[in-house]
Amino acid sequence: METYQTPLLKRKSNINVTVPGSKSITNRALLMAAMAEGTTILSGVLFSDDSRVFVKALQQLGFPVTVDEAKKQVTITGFGGRIPKESAQIYVGSAGTAARFLTAFVAMSPGVYRLDSSEQMKKRPMKELLDALAQLGAKIHYLEERDTFPMEIKGISPTESIGQISLNIDRSSQFLSALLMTAPCNMKKLDIVLTGTRSARSYVEMTEQMMKQFGHPGVEKLSANHYSVSEACYQAQEYQVEPDVSAACYFYAMAAITGSRAVVQHMRRDSLQGDMKFLHLLESMGCSLQWEGEQLYVQGPGEGKLSGIDADMGDFSDQTLTLAAIAPFANSPVRVRNVGHIRGQECDRLFAIEKNMKKMQVPCEVYEDGFEIRPAMPKAALIETFEDHRVAMAFAVTGTAAEGIVIENPSCCRKTFENYFDVLNQVVNA
Repeated sequence: METYQTPLLKRKSNINVTVPGSKSITNRALLMAAMAEGTTILSGVLFSDDSRVFVKALQQLGFPVTVDEAKKQVTITGFGGRIPKESAQIYVGSAGTAARFLTAFVAMSPGVYRLDSSEQMKKRPMKELLDALAQLGAKIHYLEERDTFPMEIKGISPTESIGQISLNIDRSSQFLSALLMTAPCNMKKLDIVLTGTRSARSYVEMTEQMMKQFGHPGVEKLSANHYSVSEACYQAQEYQVEPDVSAACYFYAMAAITGSRAVVQHMRRDSLQGDMKFLHLLESMGCSLQWEGEQLYVQGPGEGKLSGIDADMGDFSDQTLTLAAIAPFANSPVRVRNVGHIRGQECDRLFAIEKNMKKMQVPCEVYEDGFEIRPAMPKAALIETFEDHRVAMAFAVTGTAAEGIVIENPSCCRKTFENYFDVLNQVVNA
């Protein structure tokens, strides 16, 4: 079995790293570039399993796409919202963004498309989005199990009608982002009324801002749970993808538990990414944050002890595992709330936290919507990753301050950050 022995990081180190582009921004930009009129050049693109699957799917749909991984650049020619091929087969792999965004895109197009995915993606939520697309007139034929891949979709012809649908995003806000991005190329107007209880929508706000960046006049919010989006064409352009704040957080977290100072290159004060909230959470636990020009530095507590915290992470839940990874080093319990939906991500992430904390002999109690971890020095353990990149990357953070932490199947990080462990080795050996 392939494993990675996490090396210890010296206390009070200086961490200086560059991380890949944002996965969330990369995949939204790929979709909007394909829906634009003309040729778009995307720079700073994340190249990972997820983004390569997305690019390949666009090529399978007939879009001219040129890739230059060395320059971190993708060039896409769009046709004003039209898909070049009226029939095609595409594969979305394990990428939630590709699965949700491309399913909505083909359903909003007058063609017949067959979609398939990895076994992992077949277990992830799709029903709410598929129900919404069916409300709009898409014909969905399931080739195996209902409400999941593989499936064949006969899309909706462009219409002048004004539609209204109900949608529940409690299990994934990507359902709403997918509809907001794709409806303007097909419908005169679409109103979406949310029926669930989830209020955490930082990724939806990212979607809205990027739609404006690509020339859409903007999404109208008629109330907290009522979105309205109107017909418009996206504009081709040269677009720079931000660094991935989710990836940056792992290195800032290492600084937090080793009393070190960390900087991740090219961070932006005006970042669109919700995971910036995790950095303020570190600040409330005892770290100091300082912008020097366009460089963001995080300094871990000099005495090496973080303060415990009670945090609602519903709006930046990708960092739930990161907080869990550093929680054992706090001086009092760490409680996390409002992240029950992460049970339906690449794996049941709350179960992964519970199981691996038990392996490290760290007291942990998991609840329906979160967990509580009490202080204890982690013991040597083999971390079970469940094929989940964030489990692997987060528990490697633990291993930089606790001896004997071994990560199984480290190659699962290819999903979003394929050279993560190479970068970690460079940090330790600097």
